[in-house]
Amino acid sequence: MDGPLNLSATPWAAAANRSGGPPAALPGRAPLSVFGVLLLTLLALLAAATFLWNLLVLATILRVRAFHRVPHNLVASMAVSDVMVAALVMPLSLVHELAGRRWRLGRPLCHVWIAFDVLCCTASIWNVTAIALDRYWSLSRHLEYTLRARRCISNAMIALTWALSAIIALAPLLFGWGETYSEGNQACQVSQEPSYTVFSTFGAFYLPLCVVLFVYWKIYKAAKFRVGSRKSNSITPIAPEGLEVKEASQQSQIVFTVRHATVTFQTDGDTWREQKEKKAVLMVGILIGVFVLCWIPFFITELINPLCSCDIPPIWKSIFLWLGYSNSFFNPLIYTAFNKNYNNAFRNLFSRQH
Repeated sequence: MDGPLNLSATPWAAAANRSGGPPAALPGRAPLSVFGVLLLTLLALLAAATFLWNLLVLATILRVRAFHRVPHNLVASMAVSDVMVAALVMPLSLVHELAGRRWRLGRPLCHVWIAFDVLCCTASIWNVTAIALDRYWSLSRHLEYTLRARRCISNAMIALTWALSAIIALAPLLFGWGETYSEGNQACQVSQEPSYTVFSTFGAFYLPLCVVLFVYWKIYKAAKFRVGSRKSNSITPIAPEGLEVKEASQQSQIVFTVRHATVTFQTDGDTWREQKEKKAVLMVGILIGVFVLCWIPFFITELINPLCSCDIPPIWKSIFLWLGYSNSFFNPLIYTAFNKNYNNAFRNLFSRQH
């Protein structure tokens, strides 16, 4: 999942290239433009923020005993993949861009970088899919989807996620499925073999994309059905004589008071469980929406480019690549924003430090 980014696209650099001068992005040959420096700084900050934010999520899950269960193991798996993207993939990608889109670190490191790139990004995508599936089953089958079954299924999904990601990442090295490194051109990129391109893009993106879209449609239908069913089965209590009835102003309840005894009936408002389910549906929807927006431009160009030999401008390849990387920053941000337990855990974690 590699693409170039021209950090020195300035009028001076263009004039140098027209006159046969050296490429502006080569280290030690010409300085970066102001825009290039700002862009490089922004990408470095993105990598650092992605690493720190996911590391904070992991540290919170490890320190808080209440998080040592489902679905936090799925969140931890997603955070591990996103930490690896920030620590192992983004820095070398920045070095690659800074070197004028040439790989100067040798064949072995190229193979390692590309393997980790595909492994971590694919695992991050499939972890989002696993979280969506877990939310769907907990919403639609909450009686059968017990804590024990949920733990077994979530562990199986984590194992399958990393196994499938490893197969996609290591296939070119293990089976000679295309070449990732060209010494003559100093190029290091994901194998452009058409058959591998179809296999990797469908296994890493298009298949999980179909799954998450189908799952969210089912989640939305299930949530809508539960709300409609609850409203049609609501009961309105009738107060006999001598019984004081009052409606709570800010809660969906009717309170009956009889000789100092209070009985509360739920009416047609949202119960605590329904409010929790609505928040979960919204969280999964935003998580899936951001995932699609971040990755779909990259995987469209990744699939089209080797199959039709289209000449996609390098700048757009790099924009789409780093847009995909940014999904690793948004994942923990979205998940923790909709979970009060994480917010409280973060506050406790920082307060203990002081």
